Amino acid sequence: MARRVVLDTNVLVAALRSQRGASAAVLRRVGTGQFEFCLSVALLLEYESVLKRRSTGITLSPAAIADILDYLAKVGQAQEIFFLWRPILPDSGDDHVLEVAVAGRCDTIVTFNRRDFRGAEKFGLVVAPPAAFLTDLQSEES
Repeated sequence: MARRVVLDTNVLVAALRSQRGASAAVLRRVGTGQFEFCLSVALLLEYESVLKRRSTGITLSPAAIADILDYLAKVGQAQEIFFLWRPILPDSGDDHVLEVAVAGRCDTIVTFNRRDFRGAEKFGLVVAPPAAFLTDLQSEES
């Protein structure tokens, strides 16, 4: 059974800023069957809001960003959130990411902000940066 994953918004920002990093490698694997990608409407809207900000340093056109978001919506496993555990995490702005992970029975939250997800382990979740997540994926493949 494929690992189930939620990508924090900062991973998408990094992936779209540079094609060479671990974040871009994770994004390229979405929809390939190497893992199942979970999201919610609220998380997709956050992706859209943040990725379209000029301050992110993303140089893609709004149309290209819209295409990426459409793809994520198409291949992602949409999770309905029926509970609001707020606040649970040190940064309550990240609680909705945790809620997607729990509702989707995910194994991993991929993020650069691991300290913001202290407490996620209570739900059986691994919180990993993109490079560590890729290493785990590659070790599973071999």
